[in-house]
Amino acid sequence: MVELVSGAEFDRLFRSFRNTAFRLETQGVYREPIEDEPLRRFLNGEPPDDEWLAPWTDNVRIATSEGRRFQRVRVLTEPLTDYLRFEMDLALRANLPAGEQIRSLSISAAAALGLPLGTDFWMFDDDQVGVMHFGERGMLGLEMITDPAEIEQYRRWRDQAWNDAAPAEEWAVLVQ
Repeated sequence: MVELVSGAEFDRLFRSFRNTAFRLETQGVYREPIEDEPLRRFLNGEPPDDEWLAPWTDNVRIATSEGRRFQRVRVLTEPLTDYLRFEMDLALRANLPAGEQIRSLSISAAAALGLPLGTDFWMFDDDQVGVMHFGERGMLGLEMITDPAEIEQYRRWRDQAWNDAAPAEEWAVLVQ
């Protein structure tokens, strides 16, 4: 059985990285219970209430004010799922203003690059990788990768994704 990092240990990773926390997002839908109501509001055209995201955006603001970076590449389905439209809208309102750097890549471009579709991961600096495991109702935790050769492969995927993905200014028109 794989040991998963979650809870306080998971949160610690986001406070203790030295330079960069990078995430590759490859799913068309995430089923996080905390997002149920914000997603419902978005789909019904109701005004957003992003208070639920404040702990995350506050942490991002603190880290970026200290010179650390949060980077994310989101793989986009073709056509976009309602969930991804919600996530992109949220990124424009909350994540980007907090200091996250977010880029997107089509699923066909990601496949052509050989990215690990269906596998989400966080990379902290260049030496810690956590592969995300999901259940029916959200993330269960991170499986920490310790093998140096595997970590090197995740670095290559990170660099390929980041270098080929389009910045927010280019994909923002998709949610307008």
